[in-house]
Amino acid sequence: MAFIAPLKGVRYNPERIGKIDDVVTPPYDVVTEKSVESYASKTPYSMIRLDITKNPGPSESGDARYNEAASLFRQWLAEGVLIRDQQDSLYLYEIEYLHPPTGRKRVRKGFVCLVGLAEFSEGVVKPHEKTFDTVIQDRLKLTACCQAQFSQVFSLFPDKDNEVIGLLEKGRGVPVGSVTDADGCIHSLHRVADPAIIRKIQSLFLEKSLYIADGHHRYTTALAYRKLIQEQEGGLSEKSAANHIMMYLCPMEDPGLSVLPTHRLLNWPGKMAVDELTSRLARGFILEEVTHGSREVLIGEVLARMDEIEQTSPQKTSTTFGVYHPGEDRCFLLRMKPEAGSALADREECLRELDVVILSNLIIEKYFELDYHRCEQENLIQYFSDPDEALDVAVKNCTDFENIMPLLFVMNPTRVEQVKNVADRGRIMPHKSTYFYPKVMTGLLFNQLVKDEVIDRLA
Repeated sequence: MAFIAPLKGVRYNPERIGKIDDVVTPPYDVVTEKSVESYASKTPYSMIRLDITKNPGPSESGDARYNEAASLFRQWLAEGVLIRDQQDSLYLYEIEYLHPPTGRKRVRKGFVCLVGLAEFSEGVVKPHEKTFDTVIQDRLKLTACCQAQFSQVFSLFPDKDNEVIGLLEKGRGVPVGSVTDADGCIHSLHRVADPAIIRKIQSLFLEKSLYIADGHHRYTTALAYRKLIQEQEGGLSEKSAANHIMMYLCPMEDPGLSVLPTHRLLNWPGKMAVDELTSRLARGFILEEVTHGSREVLIGEVLARMDEIEQTSPQKTSTTFGVYHPGEDRCFLLRMKPEAGSALADREECLRELDVVILSNLIIEKYFELDYHRCEQENLIQYFSDPDEALDVAVKNCTDFENIMPLLFVMNPTRVEQVKNVADRGRIMPHKSTYFYPKVMTGLLFNQLVKDEVIDRLA
């Protein structure tokens, strides 16, 4: 069972900081080093100054940067730059956006709350990605110094009857924040403070599990922080602030929920002509060349064909790929042969049906004979959510035919039900298997971890 609770959210005070659009940022793990200066230069109140990126600058050392962020957080609270709501609330969070592949308008509906922490082994909160200790140590230091959680974990929950969002919409209060991000997505936050609605929603979650979509490191950091406080204080109440994490929860059946593909650019270490490429792939795939048009047209056509095939495969992925060879400007649609899957018989079915597993374990590892560790150590694979950007990099990388041949594989998205199946079985997907879009913005709402504060949760 999942224990959720309302929170007294911390927010920017628009009367002090001006335009909220200028202070918020994407989650820290997708903020590039190049964009840090851009965010910081917009305003002295940029979120980037609190939720510092994991890579310190050359002038920073030790724990100074964490202490500086903590000092700034306390200063902004004292000066009224940040304000904390006085009433426990849930926060309805809607995002209006254009779906990148289709250009159609969608609205994703979720809400922000506190969630009682549970170890992954308990089966209450279920992951699908691997985490890395170095990242967790960085985030743990920031949390411990600031006594706050600046970014939400993005999780999914089953709700086929849309009970939870329906209740929140009935209790929708005045808007408490609205921003437009760099992609033109409109993020709106509404406070829901009706105790009866909050209690009803809490009771509904006692029968649910949660599935992490984005923010595995943030969740694992919260587990580490709880352990740290337990050791320092010799124990911890279930209703302690340190036993909770701020989450953005979205129904997995929500019509506005979008998962985008993450395309792979394999920088083959050596020469590879199209004939060799097709010969290797023909072992497990039917190849159909896409012709007539510029490289952009070819990629667009193969993506359209992949989507068309995918839409007619309602039960599970169609296992289709596109591959583009920039050296000879040729593009192919790949359809997996039924018998090819036998080469992955050692993997569980929930993993065998994932396109990302087929690409990494069948195509790259078996057909191209490049193991995972070599790809990691030599940075042979680049990841892109934008196919146009991936194509541009592929063409730019195609300058030394003797030593490197970039091969662009375009993908279909992983389906939400596939994420659930993998998580339910306690398995882990390959790196960059999912890209839930749009990202939840950092800076719309914070959770301050107040010592001795009792969290209002059922049971």
